[in-house]
Amino acid sequence: MPSTDTGAEHGNALPILNEIRHALARLIESDETSVIDLGALPMGPQDEAELLAALGEGEVEATIHAGGPSSVRETAFHGVWLLTHRNEAGETLACFVEIAFVPELLMSQAEDVADSAAELAKKLGQAQNS
Repeated sequence: MPSTDTGAEHGNALPILNEIRHALARLIESDETSVIDLGALPMGPQDEAELLAALGEGEVEATIHAGGPSSVRETAFHGVWLLTHRNEAGETLACFVEIAFVPELLMSQAEDVADSAAELAKKLGQAQNS
């Protein structure tokens, strides 16, 4: 998580956890996803450490390689994901908490799925003609 502070605590871990709690309720009640941009909040290193410790680690982790690595990590709370985007040098560019059943970054786009279906049909046609 990028931090613009050099040691101060802003006390933002608890309010963020409460926002996550409310976002989980919205997700359950209405399928509404939420994203919290941690880089847009005044957070010191202690805030970051407290938030990460409170969220814990889950069972799922994925890395996407597109313009620099992006990691998606489930927290100990199902539906709460940590997303970190880095540049090619490995420097953190952005960090988000996404509250969703599946993070948007991991969802295939309809166009890509249609292209894949066409490509698979083409390959199957070639195999059947052989």
